[in-house]
Amino acid sequence: MPSSWSAASGGGPLVCPRCAISYPLSERFCPNCEMPLVYAGTAGEGPVTETHERLRKIKPQYTRGEPVKVGFARNQAEAELIQGFLLEEGIPSFLKRSPGFDVPDFLAAGPRDVLVPETGAATAPELLAGTEVDSDPREAERIAAGPSPARLAAWILLALILAAAIVGVLYRLS
Repeated sequence: MPSSWSAASGGGPLVCPRCAISYPLSERFCPNCEMPLVYAGTAGEGPVTETHERLRKIKPQYTRGEPVKVGFARNQAEAELIQGFLLEEGIPSFLKRSPGFDVPDFLAAGPRDVLVPETGAATAPELLAGTEVDSDPREAERIAAGPSPARLAAWILLALILAAAIVGVLYRLS
């Protein structure tokens, strides 16, 4: 790397932003915590954007593997709360609408699945078990499945009886 580049970019050796150990310019990642190294002049500066700040919280050991469902939320706000709990522990996550609730007109409504990479799948349920947003898997399945057919039939029958009663009363009055 040319000396003019290192001088223009803050100069000095590279430093790990997490463990503050200095490394030569030939290194790119900290061998201890796998964080990208930064120039020593910029190690004390805060994150540039909100996204950058969120990404600095993610622990690299939780970022590998296929997405695994670890939680369920009844709506977008509850799902984002769960994401915040996971992010505080360094576990990255993303949300996906539950099957059957993908109506574009209601973007924030409906249940959400919370997914994390495979390496974070063991830690995430333990973390969520101590919170009040911990959801019962049976409840998640019940909400995703919708109302039971027997209950739906009972409500329809009740509506038909009520409609017949109203028609009978109106017929007698006229």
